[in-house]
Amino acid sequence: MGDLIRFRDDETHEEPAVTLDAFLGQGNATAVRLEPTDDPRALIPYLGRLQLIEVAFPKFRDGRGFSTGSILREAGYAGELRAAGDILVDQINPLRRCGFDAILSDADVDREVLDKLTALAGNVYQKTVDGRAPVWARRNAGLHA
Repeated sequence: MGDLIRFRDDETHEEPAVTLDAFLGQGNATAVRLEPTDDPRALIPYLGRLQLIEVAFPKFRDGRGFSTGSILREAGYAGELRAAGDILVDQINPLRRCGFDAILSDADVDREVLDKLTALAGNVYQKTVDGRAPVWARRNAGLHA
């Protein structure tokens, strides 16, 4: 397993994540792991007490986790949102745009490559949950891109 990359200042949540079914069956855990087939909306009533939601990415080409992250952030989840699994370095910035603030990649992430990719992503074109205004919105608001 590669390094955990966090874009948060709080302490890492150490409690093991339980499956969605286990959480819904007992409900006192503070960390949940969602698989690609799980419906993240099932967690909405519990978001205020969850400290970690880990979203599984079993294959780099499976993009369902991106939507899961957006759904949870749009629903108001403020805890750690961790992408875990087969994640490529060039997916990390798009994951952050969808609200993920921690990455646990199966492979080691080349931090130098990540820094270079992050520097290239100064302007964004889609509106997402990270709060960065897309170029078209900035242009329409009279701001320079």
